[in-house]
Amino acid sequence: MLNVRVTSNYLVPTNMVHSEHSKSSLCLLILLCILDHALCAQYVPSQNKNQNININNDILISMGIILDMESPIGKSIHSCITMAISDFYALNHSYKTRIVLHTRDSEGDPVKALSAVDHLLKNAKVQAIIGPETYLPSKLLSLFADKAEVPIFSFASSSSRENPYLFQIKQDESIMAKSIAALVKSFNWRNVIFIHEDTEDGREILPYLAESLQDKNICISYRSAISASATHDSITQELRKIMTFHTTVIILHVSPSLASSLILNAKRLEMVSEGYAWILTEKTVDLLRSTNFTVIESSQGALGFRSYVPPSDRLHILTTKWHNFFYGNNFTSITKEVPVPALWAYDTIWALAESVEKVGVPHNGSMLLHEVLKIRFKGITGDFQLSEGKVLSNGYEIMNAVDNGERRVGYWTLSKGIRRAHPHINIDRLYPSLGSEAVVWPGGSTTAPKGWVLRATPSKKLKFGVQNINNFKYFMDIDHDVEKNVTTATGFSADVFYTCICALPYKVPYTFISFDNVSIDDLVQKVYNEEIDAVIGDSTILANRSEYVDFTATYTDLGVGTLVRIKKKDVWFFLKPLLDIYLCLVAIGSLIFNALVVWAIERMNPDSKVSRGTFNLYLSKMLLLSEIEFNQGLTMICFCIVGDNLSRNLSKFIMFIWFIVLLVLFTSYDAFLTSLLTVEQFESASERGIVGFHGGDFMKGVTVNNLHFENWNHRPYYSYEAYAHALSKDGEADAIVDEIPYIKMFLSRYPGDYALVSSQPITSGFAFVSTPSSSSLSTIIMIFQKGSPLVEDLSREIARIRLDGTLRSLENKWYENQIPLPSRNSTMPELSLTLDKLGGLFIISAATSTLALIISFFYLLHVMVTEGFNYLAIDGLEGF
Repeated sequence: MLNVRVTSNYLVPTNMVHSEHSKSSLCLLILLCILDHALCAQYVPSQNKNQNININNDILISMGIILDMESPIGKSIHSCITMAISDFYALNHSYKTRIVLHTRDSEGDPVKALSAVDHLLKNAKVQAIIGPETYLPSKLLSLFADKAEVPIFSFASSSSRENPYLFQIKQDESIMAKSIAALVKSFNWRNVIFIHEDTEDGREILPYLAESLQDKNICISYRSAISASATHDSITQELRKIMTFHTTVIILHVSPSLASSLILNAKRLEMVSEGYAWILTEKTVDLLRSTNFTVIESSQGALGFRSYVPPSDRLHILTTKWHNFFYGNNFTSITKEVPVPALWAYDTIWALAESVEKVGVPHNGSMLLHEVLKIRFKGITGDFQLSEGKVLSNGYEIMNAVDNGERRVGYWTLSKGIRRAHPHINIDRLYPSLGSEAVVWPGGSTTAPKGWVLRATPSKKLKFGVQNINNFKYFMDIDHDVEKNVTTATGFSADVFYTCICALPYKVPYTFISFDNVSIDDLVQKVYNEEIDAVIGDSTILANRSEYVDFTATYTDLGVGTLVRIKKKDVWFFLKPLLDIYLCLVAIGSLIFNALVVWAIERMNPDSKVSRGTFNLYLSKMLLLSEIEFNQGLTMICFCIVGDNLSRNLSKFIMFIWFIVLLVLFTSYDAFLTSLLTVEQFESASERGIVGFHGGDFMKGVTVNNLHFENWNHRPYYSYEAYAHALSKDGEADAIVDEIPYIKMFLSRYPGDYALVSSQPITSGFAFVSTPSSSSLSTIIMIFQKGSPLVEDLSREIARIRLDGTLRSLENKWYENQIPLPSRNSTMPELSLTLDKLGGLFIISAATSTLALIISFFYLLHVMVTEGFNYLAIDGLEGF
């Protein structure tokens, strides 16, 4: 029976176990209890030391071997173990210990393998066990090892720090997951399909793979768990289901036997063809060494990971010996290289042989464990150590199924990531990336697949949902031809969609599906339920929508704005900077005061030969100076003319200060008036306390919660005509709050009388919708199903038309009457001159004039006193 699990997000649950597995686990648990009791009762170390000594007085160390002796991998491991013992003691003939093998055939059956473990521990009294290569639950196997204090070196089970006597002679699953994620990322694939065997062994990699892919923003769009006993029909049914997905990158993590059946069916369904990418994990990669030529032919173009072993002289010698031995007894095998587990077994035997020599005595599991954990040496597989209960990783070599064989196209290491093997020189020269030119893909293509395919044909078109509304038709207007049963769309959003979809490098068959009396949220739900493939129109990006669908890039302005009616013409507009009555009174008073001071100073000039004018004359001179300030080109000339008519320097000084005051005053007036004329001040046409908004729950929530209109009454409007009426003299609204694209479209239809006076970026704009995104913005977008390949391509086209000016041309077409209007904050700055800003000028002027008057008075007094004394002196002389 085929078991399938589907996951649409990065997180892949691994704790779901079918009842079949629950029953198996229960049986194993019962068996464990029986065996555990037997071990506690029967395991007693031998007291007869003579049985551990041979005729050469060597100490014999019993070593258990559990393998499937009928499988090629089991035979390879066993042959390497025997060669390792022979090579080790040939080199170290003086050692006092000798390893003796006790081999048990598991026949690939986990129950027999577990029984062999029990037998070797109880009867053979082995001091270490290598194997099995058949998967057994780590917790179960570790209980045997820990209870007996006998190290077990497994090729299939995982080790942990909690169980020190269980060693893992294989690559860690987390390392395998990271290498797969790196390969997928190197080709910029965003989604993958993961097929694994529905066993505990097959599910072990799931949490690591999900985490590694998530770290690189890659999604497992579909996960399929296939039973090891799946039939031909059930496999075909599952593959047909996989074919309905857009994703064409498939990661295969099953046994080679199940992979053979799966790849043959996939080839028959044309899934191993151009556009697809098949990635085989280390568990599956031996498929490429199958003895079945049809299987090899069907897997051409696949990529596979195999543990990397650095080349060396020792490896070459061992490979030659193994090849002669193995091929002499296995004529049907096409394997040309020693399997990596066999090489690890070779180094493990060397590590055990060295460790037992250091321990020196048999049946001392704790000391043997201590020595094994300490050992370090340069082995066949490179640097070998088991300090953390597992072998060191040298990374993976990436194999490509090509020419009915396999070819190394790259490497992956934890420190350097993906590296490409040199295509011409057969050495381990590494390059920064794998390089698509090094790989031959399914179908014989040398171009890397895009990772997705559009599941649409002329007979099966994509269904794009559109909203049929009576108002706001300038963005999307729907017309349905009943006779031809064809729906067409016009408007700004429709034009953007047509421009982008036609520019794609491939043809997209689609049809519009019109929906009446539905909201955008209803259409989003239909996309999520896969009733339609996308939503085209004036859709807005919202956080709650992003949980279900994906959005394209936006193609309109961001945010919402406030629309008001422009205040009508004002003939007294030029007086606005002079609205401060206190400033006007102080200016007039200062003018009169300065004129009086100048008149007084001129009158007090006893030496003036110029006829002394009246106060009105000096007042008119100061007014003249004020008037000529309007024409700054004549200012200095007129100032000189006025100054020439004054006899006292103090008068001229006062006139100069007054000139400075006038210069600052009229310059400020000119600046304020220019500001008012350049940036028009828009005001609400009435104060009725009503704010309108685009009809719908979204804009009402935005209006109240984000724009802080809590103290205003709210009223929805459903058309541009309603907007215009509400803001007219007979209307009831002070302002309309809406998304900026709608306001711009309104201004293009009603130019001159209305304006956008404020905006806030609280929404993301319009786009086309897919599945998922992550923000709460407002512009226009397009909406698509999650994982749709059109999202990225349409977003790229939107960016292109924005850069090349096409989008601006479409905006000009639909916003044809729009006048560029500045966007202003709702709080308008004070645009009038006030006494607070210019009071200091009049203080300086008054103080200067007062000081000049005092100086002039005392000067006159001094002159008069001096003249009086002179007059008395002259009279005295004349009398004398």
